[in-house]
Amino acid sequence: MEIVFLGTGGAMPTRDRSLPSIVVRRESEIFMFDCGECTQRQMAAAKLGFNRKMKILISHMHGDHVFGLPGLLQSMSFLGRQKKLDIYGPEGIADFVDAMNRTVRFNQRFPTEIHEVQSGTIIDEDEYTIEAAKLEHGALCLGFALIEKNKPGRFDPTKARALGVPEGPLWKKLQSGKAAAGPRGVIKPSQIMGPPRRGLKIAYITDTRPCNASIEISRKATVLMHDCTFDSTRSEQAKEYGHSTAEEAATLARDADVDKLVLIHISAIYEDASPLLEEAKTIFQNTTLASDLMKLKVR
Repeated sequence: MEIVFLGTGGAMPTRDRSLPSIVVRRESEIFMFDCGECTQRQMAAAKLGFNRKMKILISHMHGDHVFGLPGLLQSMSFLGRQKKLDIYGPEGIADFVDAMNRTVRFNQRFPTEIHEVQSGTIIDEDEYTIEAAKLEHGALCLGFALIEKNKPGRFDPTKARALGVPEGPLWKKLQSGKAAAGPRGVIKPSQIMGPPRRGLKIAYITDTRPCNASIEISRKATVLMHDCTFDSTRSEQAKEYGHSTAEEAATLARDADVDKLVLIHISAIYEDASPLLEEAKTIFQNTTLASDLMKLKVR
């Protein structure tokens, strides 16, 4: 998987930071977390393409997280998108898209399906699930986790040949976890495959105070992207506006036993956000400060 950080600011765009939007690429599918203004411009700059299988997940109905949808959908139509687009979000997202379609006239050429969701499993596909949790932001705000299901163990070609299994379709069948009829009888995947491998987990937590829900949905994440609006000297502002400091984000990453923390939703007051990174690293060393159009491979 790869994470592409389209917009890493919060509330107000700046010269260097666009409003919140992050894309996760997984095989042929992309997942967009939030859609701030000018997201389509950032998508074009990142060369993501506008006609791929795609799901958009909106955390909450504050403008900096959702005002990019009209422009994105219109750009997709101009560019000839045909594939269905699924949009997930809290209560209000359906009314927002409906109002847009009634008042902004453009020829949308692709179907959309709107899903208003709460906490729990909101998507369950063959290879992954997406979980949602209610955060603490004043307005209803959802955190998300993209969780790959366990993958088959590694295929051992030496064992396959020793059991007389010829290279070709039977190898592929065994690799998919299905038994195959070999020249010496039925071969079970366990005979030539290593132990199952844990799938990757990517958590997206924005606009929240530290809370149990954010810890639980982030637990053991491969990558945690977390709200880092302020440094600890502005902790009272963080409490007032329902955000987290760098210190709080790092503490949560440590307590949730994640592998890597990425700081997002950086306030426009920071022309130089390096103090946020320094503060977080004193608690959780494996921390990165996100920047617009940064790409992060996840393995």
